[in-house]
Amino acid sequence: VQLQASGGGSVQPGGFLRLSCAASDPRFGDYAVGWFRQAPGKEREGVACISPGGSVKYYRDPEKGRFTVARDGENTRFTIFRDEGDKTVYLSMSSLNTEDTAVYFCAGDPQRISSVLCESGPSGLGTWGQGTQVTVSS
Repeated sequence: VQLQASGGGSVQPGGFLRLSCAASDPRFGDYAVGWFRQAPGKEREGVACISPGGSVKYYRDPEKGRFTVARDGENTRFTIFRDEGDKTVYLSMSSLNTEDTAVYFCAGDPQRISSVLCESGPSGLGTWGQGTQVTVSS
């Protein structure tokens, strides 16, 4: 399964972006999918992950320093969701700030559950998409 990430761009603080991670393979529906980001000079980190089918979503909680399960709306800035018909996983990002500036990557894995994917990235059976740059500046 190959993944194509898109939707990055330059926005002002407080702005909104929606990133897309598209696949052409129908097996994508069996994959846990996650969004990760890497800021300049920092390690890549998980942002949000979603289970196959979309029923379970994990988001990084910067205050708790770990990933937590959340329903839509509970994570007030980021929302991850998937459209199986389009074979696409989206990450909506609102109220962006300069600390969100990074290259954003999506990754999918047919074996790891979404929480492990967020913590550790994909296994050897998984795959990374290419990055898309998000720049938040005034």
